[in-house]
Amino acid sequence: MSDIIKVCHIYKTYFPDTFGGLERVIEQICRQTHDYNIENTVVSLSRNGLRVIERQEARVMQYPISLDIASSPLSLSLFRHFPQMIKEFDILHYHFPWPFADMLHLCFAQAKPSIVTYHSDILRQKKMKWFYKPLMDKFLGSMKKIIATSPNYLESSRDLSPYKQKSEVIPICIGEEGYPSVSLDRIRYWQHKVGDGFFLFIGVLRYYKGLDVLLEAAVGFTGTIVIVGKGPMESDLLKKVKERGLKNIVFCGFLVDEDKMALLKLCKAVVFPSHLRTEAFGVTLLEGAMAGRPLISTDIGTGTSYVNKDGVTGIVIPPKDSKALRRAMQDLAADDELTQKMGQESRRRFEKMFSAPRMGKEYNDVYRSVLS
Repeated sequence: MSDIIKVCHIYKTYFPDTFGGLERVIEQICRQTHDYNIENTVVSLSRNGLRVIERQEARVMQYPISLDIASSPLSLSLFRHFPQMIKEFDILHYHFPWPFADMLHLCFAQAKPSIVTYHSDILRQKKMKWFYKPLMDKFLGSMKKIIATSPNYLESSRDLSPYKQKSEVIPICIGEEGYPSVSLDRIRYWQHKVGDGFFLFIGVLRYYKGLDVLLEAAVGFTGTIVIVGKGPMESDLLKKVKERGLKNIVFCGFLVDEDKMALLKLCKAVVFPSHLRTEAFGVTLLEGAMAGRPLISTDIGTGTSYVNKDGVTGIVIPPKDSKALRRAMQDLAADDELTQKMGQESRRRFEKMFSAPRMGKEYNDVYRSVLS
């Protein structure tokens, strides 16, 4: 084996097609392992057909989607090419959940050194999961190593409990060098557009993000709430804002990183009301901590409460509790000293536990231990 290790990351979607938190995690793993002689490739599916994209952090190989069932796309092209394609790699690194990847591995790659980063339990498709579970268990059982993204998730996941002996925790981390510096012009632009001292949500507008609860919390709240992102819930949320006559909600749509960082510099705190375990970690919380902002999140037994330490880096509230969410925002809005203190602790915890070089080293150690 040469000192260079060729790693193939396998997940259903990736940049530049989609811009979710999981895609950001894969990007950071690729970026941070590069200095350890890890050569990364990301294999994903795309509606743009077969293509290869050379990105700074990795080569991206995209295969056309043939069918999409319950948010789980399949590709006949990838199924045909997979046995030959994987021959060039030393390690296959799956990102769970994606049932089609389980099938690919069990059909063609059981002899290949393989690990999986376990990002989330499957929660929404309960009936389908009953049929899928034997495949999932065989897939997880065949892995050399299972990586959970927080100790909270490893302890609370029923699906992971049979595999604790082969599991370890590598927290999601992000690197500041992966984000652009923010010009004074962009800060002035957003300050003119939305002001400052607002409460900021960033994320894809999905069912588990708790945005209905955030709208309820906005009723009777005197501050401004800025929502950044697009997604399947967007039209429904816009309709509810209009029906309720909410004047303190600002939708900004999808924004590039420079604009997001400008808003993080201007906001009072980051609000992250996800209420289901599908939200396994919350990269937005890391971005808020990196910017030195207090965090408001919910206690759902996942990495969100690992990033946000209640009463120290921010406020942790029960899920689906709009009154508690409104009260948390009001408390921070009314107390600049508390906001500043929590923001400083948030930044300190980020530097200690969630800076990206740590994640790169730990994944490099896993890759080399698996191959040895």
